[in-house]
Amino acid sequence: MSQFEELLVAPSESLLKTLYKSAASQPERPGGGVARTRQIAKSLGLTYTQLICALGFNARIQDLSDVLAVLGFESYDALAHERNLAFASDIYQQLGIKDLLAIYLHVPRSRPLLEVIQHLLNKRLQTIEDRIEATVNSVVIERYKKEMRAIYNDGVAQIDFAEERLARPYNGFRALLGEVSLIVESRLIPIGDIFFRDNILPEEKRRLMIRGLIPRSLVESRLADHNLSDQERTVLEDQLKLLGP
Repeated sequence: MSQFEELLVAPSESLLKTLYKSAASQPERPGGGVARTRQIAKSLGLTYTQLICALGFNARIQDLSDVLAVLGFESYDALAHERNLAFASDIYQQLGIKDLLAIYLHVPRSRPLLEVIQHLLNKRLQTIEDRIEATVNSVVIERYKKEMRAIYNDGVAQIDFAEERLARPYNGFRALLGEVSLIVESRLIPIGDIFFRDNILPEEKRRLMIRGLIPRSLVESRLADHNLSDQERTVLEDQLKLLGP
C-alpha cells in the first residue's frame, strides 16, 4: 500500500502519529499555511495535492483539529476547499491515476464524501475532456478511460450521473469510453431501457450485442417496432445473423 493509500484509509491514531512525526522532523520555516503543508508533504514523499486529497477524503480528519492546525489549515472547511480545487483541476500531474483509483474505491464507504465526489465529477471530467480535445494526448486518454471505468464500477456513479452523460449530444467521448457498455455493466440503468432508447446509436447497440449483454429476445422485440429507423434495423438484423440461432 502506498503512502497515499495509507493516509486515505488510516484511522485517527495513525493519522496523528504519522503527521505529528513528520511535522516534528521538519524545521519551522517562514510563511506557514501552504508552505508548511508542502513541507510536510515532501517529507512523506507526496505532492501537496496528494497530501490534501488523501487527508481530505479521509472522513476521520474532520475530528482532528490539532492535526489540521499542524498542517497549516484553520479549519476542515479550509482543507476541503483546497482538496476540491485540486481534485477538480489536476490532470494526472500531481495526483496520479493510482491515487484516483484508490479514492474511488474508498469514498463510497462514506455517504458525505461520496456526495462531495459526485458534486465535483462533472467539473473534473470536463477539464480532462477539454485537455484531450486540445492535445489528443494518448497517455491522458488511457488514464481517463481507467478513471471512468472506476467511477462506474466502484459505485461512485449513480443513475443521475449516467442519465446526464447520456442526455448530452453524442460525441466522441462516449465512443472512446464505450460508455453505454459501462452503464449497462454497472446496472445503473436496465438493459431493456437502454436498448430501446432512440438516442442510443445503432452502433452502440451492436457493440452491446457483440459483448453478449443483450438477450436475443430483446433484439427481436426491438425489431418488431414498426417505427424503427432503417439504419438501426439493418444494423440489428445483420448483427443478429452473425450471432447465429
